[in-house]
Amino acid sequence: MRAYIFPGQGAQFVGMGKDLYENPLAKELFEKANEIIGFRISDIMFGGTDEELKQTNVTQPAIFLHSVILAKVLGDSFKPDMVAGHSLGEFSALVAANALSFEDGLRLVIARANAMQKACEAQPSTMAAILGLADEVVEQICSGIDAVVVPANYNCPGQLVISGSIEGIDLACAKLTEAGAKRALKLNVGGAFHSPLMEPAKIELQAAIENTAISAPVCPVYQNVDAKPYTDPAQIKENLIKQLTGAVRWTQTVEHMLADGATEFVEVGPGNVLQGLVKKVSREVQTSSATIA
Repeated sequence: MRAYIFPGQGAQFVGMGKDLYENPLAKELFEKANEIIGFRISDIMFGGTDEELKQTNVTQPAIFLHSVILAKVLGDSFKPDMVAGHSLGEFSALVAANALSFEDGLRLVIARANAMQKACEAQPSTMAAILGLADEVVEQICSGIDAVVVPANYNCPGQLVISGSIEGIDLACAKLTEAGAKRALKLNVGGAFHSPLMEPAKIELQAAIENTAISAPVCPVYQNVDAKPYTDPAQIKENLIKQLTGAVRWTQTVEHMLADGATEFVEVGPGNVLQGLVKKVSREVQTSSATIA
């Protein structure tokens, strides 16, 4: 069984998607996106600077566009048995699986990026990667800290990203290092994604999600909040709303996909970060990047 997986923020690079633009369908979709966004995001993707590409209102739609347009260009060879996306990638997965239209998916991603940006500006906050500790230890230490700090991204065994206030992250990093973490590395991010500090963004995005039509996908979508497969549009919506303040349970998602029969994981979009995370869960499973012939 083939699982298609879609990357999240951080996978971007200058030149992403440029090779796709030669394809007539891809060109049409990029131009449609430029129109919806109101600036030529394709120009920034293909030949902008790292700084331009790093802005949240550019990064999120850029990664979404690269992933979704690549999936669309694959045509009949794109036959997913199951899909999942990491954080932002969940929106790409839903469009690729025909649960969301291209236009609606892009509008939601823009709304999400803007809402997150506002929440970040309202309260300085950050994230940190914790390496070499069991998830339970990280969870326990975070829960004992008297400041906002929570497990946010369960990326793979031995790698958990925490999210919260500056004070909460600093306290947690000190305690986790003391508890034997190989590294507690603060990340260069704009805010505390997937934490309670994203509540204002969640409220803003909730209205947009509720007003968007979601259909039954062509295959199960394994969602971030609980790593389980969904096909019911109402449940998919509910989980999407919870996603901004909930943790990304990527380790558990890969485990569930493997348990449900996945034999091959194909990463659709920029980079190969997710393939590396999948290999940390199962060394035997086959991984690859989607490419156009």
